[in-house]
Amino acid sequence: MTKIKISVAKGDGIGPEIMDAVLSVFAAAQVPLEYEFVSMGKGVYDLGYTTGMTDEAKQSVESTGILFKGPMETPKGGGVKSINVTARKTWNTHSNIRKFQTIKGVDTVFSKAGISINLTIVRENIEDTYGGIEHYMTKDVAVSRRIISRPGSEQVIRSAFETALKEGYTTVTCGHKANIMKLTDGMFLDTFYEIAKEYPQLHAEDIIVDALCMKLVCAPQQFECIVLTNLQGDIVSDLCAGLVGGLGFAPSANIGDHIKIFEAVHGTAPDIAGQNKANPTSLIMSGVLMLNQLGLDPYSSAIQNALMTTIENGVHTGDFGQNRSKSVGTKEYTQAIIAALKVDTIAAGNLDKYRKPTLPSANKMMVSSSEIIETVGIDLFVESEQQANIIAAIVQSHLDSDMELTTITNRGTQVWPEGSVFTDLVDTYVVRIEKNTTEIIKKKKFMEQAIHLYDFLNISSIEMLITIDGKRKYSLAQGQKANA
Repeated sequence: MTKIKISVAKGDGIGPEIMDAVLSVFAAAQVPLEYEFVSMGKGVYDLGYTTGMTDEAKQSVESTGILFKGPMETPKGGGVKSINVTARKTWNTHSNIRKFQTIKGVDTVFSKAGISINLTIVRENIEDTYGGIEHYMTKDVAVSRRIISRPGSEQVIRSAFETALKEGYTTVTCGHKANIMKLTDGMFLDTFYEIAKEYPQLHAEDIIVDALCMKLVCAPQQFECIVLTNLQGDIVSDLCAGLVGGLGFAPSANIGDHIKIFEAVHGTAPDIAGQNKANPTSLIMSGVLMLNQLGLDPYSSAIQNALMTTIENGVHTGDFGQNRSKSVGTKEYTQAIIAALKVDTIAAGNLDKYRKPTLPSANKMMVSSSEIIETVGIDLFVESEQQANIIAAIVQSHLDSDMELTTITNRGTQVWPEGSVFTDLVDTYVVRIEKNTTEIIKKKKFMEQAIHLYDFLNISSIEMLITIDGKRKYSLAQGQKANA
């Protein structure tokens, strides 16, 4: 029989033993897969690979298009990046999909109350604060850039609507914080409703993320498919795992246009590694998602049914949090799942569904429609322990006639021309200079103005202010008047 080749990284801590458990279940079900084992994780970091993966591993994944991975540890300190985040971003797996369902035999507050949960979180996987773009501006101020793009938002939001259709849902909910982050989350929310027009058969709604969290812990059954930005989605997806029993029951798929990653989202649990105590359920469920993506639905259904039967029969590892029956080890739990498999009933899968990625000729540039962009000002990040009025006097005495100082802020709050003496300051101000003419000023001139002011101020960073089709695309300060 023809087999589909996939890349497999066993991971760290309990990773190897739960991966072996999953592959033994696959073998028992006679799943037509061929494995190419690759090196990723802590052991690779220790060998000096700062990316956490060998060159051979990268080549393997880009050839097969599928990475099936166990939990991996990123060494603390040293400035190295998380291997999990690196893998998702390197291969542009833009949508993280996690499904949370009530499992009969896993006791939770909601299952005991007779409340059934069936919801999916679709989380943006590439952008947001997970870009990891951070700097110290002064000894007291660190800055992280939060990047939200329209094309990136389109990718994950479209994935959410497609996921809702596949799961038979009727509603897609956008979680956001656009009431505060009006430009970044505002763009995400606007894009959500634009994409929603392509799916008239689904109801689209939105909710502020803090209200979403409150409602999820009170009445999770009212939600079906929720799409969020990266950091918010990370937090909310772990919250949802808690609703159904924990991360040990949370499958995860990272879906890109070319490459897909399936993984356990829980930790490496080094304290129990090698002790036959690990719970492979999450990785088995992630494997089921992988088989569905590969067109091997009959195998995924058989394995899912065997897993659910095993849990319902009371067979469980020690982390299920129930006392009705004695827990078993990883190997015994795996054997029980294998015993519950009905191999004779498994039909052949559609091996033609999956297509290996073809090598692109260049990096894809994602851009939205062409619009008129004008540079109208510049924000200067100034390191100073002086009061704002002193900084203002310096700036105003060295400004070109077609520019004006409009505001000075500290930690996002206006402190000049108006402010409060009760506003505590840190040693980084943002000095905003905007044009005071209807004439177009080239970006270069704003930069020249900044260079001139650098002779008098300690400027640590700059940010250009733009309008798009005449609309302001930069935020006002807390306390700043809108017509300022």
